[in-house]
Amino acid sequence: MKINTILLKKIESNLSGEEELKFQKWLEKSEKNKELYNLLLLLKAEKKHIKIISDLDVNVAWKSIQEKSYPTKQTSVNYLNKRVLKFAVAASVLLLITATFIYKITSKGGSAIQNTPIIVNNTIKKGTDKAILTLEDGTEVVLNNKESFNTSKLSSNGKQIVYKSGHKVHKDIQYNYLTIPRGGQYFVKLSDGTQVWLNSESKLKYPVSFVEGETREVELVYGEAYFDVSPSETNKGASFLVNHDQQEIQVLGTEFNIKAYKADKNIYTTLVEGKVAISTGISQESLLPNQQSIYNTLNHSLVISEINVKPEISWKDGVFIFESKELKGIMLVLSRWYDMDVVFDTEKLENQKFTGLINKNYGIQDIMSVMKDTDVINTYSINGKTITLK
Repeated sequence: MKINTILLKKIESNLSGEEELKFQKWLEKSEKNKELYNLLLLLKAEKKHIKIISDLDVNVAWKSIQEKSYPTKQTSVNYLNKRVLKFAVAASVLLLITATFIYKITSKGGSAIQNTPIIVNNTIKKGTDKAILTLEDGTEVVLNNKESFNTSKLSSNGKQIVYKSGHKVHKDIQYNYLTIPRGGQYFVKLSDGTQVWLNSESKLKYPVSFVEGETREVELVYGEAYFDVSPSETNKGASFLVNHDQQEIQVLGTEFNIKAYKADKNIYTTLVEGKVAISTGISQESLLPNQQSIYNTLNHSLVISEINVKPEISWKDGVFIFESKELKGIMLVLSRWYDMDVVFDTEKLENQKFTGLINKNYGIQDIMSVMKDTDVINTYSINGKTITLK
């Protein structure tokens, strides 16, 4: 029995003993196999259509993928030679970013198209857990995944900060700042139990300890953060506020994402669970799960819409998911994580749309090579920390 059939039966929990042994042997062969299987499980959890095809008609399969998952996909795959796709996974409804299962071959002679990228002193590295912690007295501490840091109020293993639990009984509040540079990410657990994931190029201000029974307030100075707020019930009824220069979010125990980068005119608030009230000083609206508000800081408009939240929050789980997103926006996200500069050869290329999943552990050349091999871009070049798309 072919491994693609075994995979499908595994996802449906329908393997025999012999098939389970074959599956385990295949799974242990490589990390890529494990990645693929984990993606299939993710798709199943998201209730996406999963179908394994052994003899794939590219046009029919791509149409099926468009209809069942991402109907706005624009990148063409007509160049893929059917002979190469003996082992193809239509579960790549996210246009799986892994070169293991995607090959580019010309429709005539079968030789690879030569459009070799030019690489000169590539110094672009994937992001890591790193941050700068500013203490109450102004002291700055560099945090990274190689060193730990501890005080009487907090502990850090280099990948996260955990504050000592508890509340103050007086109003003498002391604040810390956590600044995440480009090419970084960090996790912090506040003294009330609230968990915060901070994305690259972000800054959070928060109390070392909250005042017992009073509103818990933090400030996202800029950037992007995912909050899992400790319920008010476990904090003597104290509500939770996230402030920003342009808006205020009131919550009562919930999960949500805020994206408010300095160069962006819009502030995006995405609710995963619970309920939040957004106030801009001009208007106030409430969000329900699977809704997103977009506040325009120039004209002060506030628009709320229903969305698929997964692409908005996947960054905290180690992947970037893009749904028919313009390449300019995609490269902006990648530029923060890989701490690189991006140049587009043409304006038309900036507007090219793409749907895909990118693992944050991949090297930038791996990502660009697959984008090239799937005709999202023609080619690319890297010089130091600058990448040029053509």
